[in-house]
Amino acid sequence: MSMQIFNELATEEKAENARLSSFVGALALGDLVKSTLGPKGMNKILQSASTGDINVTNDGATILKAIQLDNAAAKILVNISKVQDDEVGDGTTSVCVLAAEVLREAEKLIAMKIHPQTIIEGFRLASAEALKALEKAAVNNVSDPVAFRKDLFNIARTTLSSKVLSQDKDYFADLAVDAVLRLKGSTDLDHIQIIKKVGGKLTDSYLEEGFILDKVIAVNSPKRIENAKILVANTSMDTDKIKVFGARVTADGTGKLAEFERAEKEKMLSKVNAIASHGINVFVNRQLVYNYPESLLAERGIMVIEHADFDGVERLSLVTGGEIVSTFDNPDKVKLGFAEVVEEVMIGEDKLIKFSGLPSSGSACTVVLRGSTNQIVDEAERSLHDALSVLSQTASTESRTVLGGGCSEMLMACAVDSLTRKTTGKKSVAVEAFARALRMIPAILAGNAGYDTTELVAELRAAHFEGKDDAGLDMFEGRIGSMRELGVTESYKLKRQVVLSATEAAEMIIRVDDILRAAPRRREAV
Repeated sequence: MSMQIFNELATEEKAENARLSSFVGALALGDLVKSTLGPKGMNKILQSASTGDINVTNDGATILKAIQLDNAAAKILVNISKVQDDEVGDGTTSVCVLAAEVLREAEKLIAMKIHPQTIIEGFRLASAEALKALEKAAVNNVSDPVAFRKDLFNIARTTLSSKVLSQDKDYFADLAVDAVLRLKGSTDLDHIQIIKKVGGKLTDSYLEEGFILDKVIAVNSPKRIENAKILVANTSMDTDKIKVFGARVTADGTGKLAEFERAEKEKMLSKVNAIASHGINVFVNRQLVYNYPESLLAERGIMVIEHADFDGVERLSLVTGGEIVSTFDNPDKVKLGFAEVVEEVMIGEDKLIKFSGLPSSGSACTVVLRGSTNQIVDEAERSLHDALSVLSQTASTESRTVLGGGCSEMLMACAVDSLTRKTTGKKSVAVEAFARALRMIPAILAGNAGYDTTELVAELRAAHFEGKDDAGLDMFEGRIGSMRELGVTESYKLKRQVVLSATEAAEMIIRVDDILRAAPRRREAV
């Protein structure tokens, strides 16, 4: 007789059932994002239950973040795609699909009664061999600026070819490379501001040197200032509420009220004088600036920019070199920001403020994205973010590159196949299975474009065994081509991370032999 040790509402799934439910969840998730992979990938429409907002995207991380899951294994895949997004910025779909394919193979092996630990051992050997082959194939052109720029351009093109920007990928790849090279080896993408303005078409987007703030200059202020000394502040500048330490005040008669108001005005006047004593000509405040202090500052010829919300203020202090100030008693200790010109500019229908000639002008720039609908502009931003992330990583930490278009995966699969022949015991079956999972990536790429997958993958495999190690899928001709000539280049760090993360996640799920679900919390009777 079995003994009940858990709460009666808690559930437990053991051994086969637990493994089955893990595999089913992970495979379902892999199948969901699989169709978005590659240059001919499809989009998904995500509709929010609460707000009804619509997102049209083929970005793996965005899709996976949006769906609510109950399956533990599926959540693990969502997490690896998030890590991939944070770590490299792109490859979120690939990592999910590869993990799911590795698990699909593992499921077959478990059905053949091979022990999970044996499978894991085989997968570890295979993954190490695959990474060794990948490293061997990696190329590093960092010492040659012209070749390196071309590498970066090709990486951006390859990343963008599977996104909404694919029609104009050369234009946007150039724009992304220019923006990243300005960072001079930093991976801090805060220096690259992205402003989205609906209207026009995608190719109306452009890279603007300097910083653009999506705000308007106050009514009476000068609209253009040269040699701007900028005070970036976060302080309250509203006078229409009597604020005597938050107390409620009862006044007997309007005369007393007028006295209060006069005292408030004098307090504000002394605050404005303290601000002006910094010798500034541009005052940017995170909070609102009401009419009275605004007119006082305008009289002194100071440009006022109000309500530059936190992100704007933070970035502005970063790129102008100023500090965010809340008190104004020690002008000598305050570090002011500087810009050669601060002026109002028009983008589409809107007025914005442009800061040019910044101290960090080597690195600060703004990408203005245009497009016909909110959804297109949002997706363009996600695509560009992926490209910028990968490029900044390549330009700073890991400059090696590998070939895309299924070439690297087939290269790794062939290396793993060779290892199969040298591996003894049941492990060799798992090693072989890992090679099959890697070969599924080019198969899915071809399948999404509507080409004959079996034919193309067999051709690609044969080409690699003949020593054509740059052979990959020419996705626009539907045949095998040289990825080196076509310039289909990817970041080595990205590919390496995909294999590492997918193997680790798959290994974690294969090890599961029990799923325990806690009893749901009971609502207390009110």
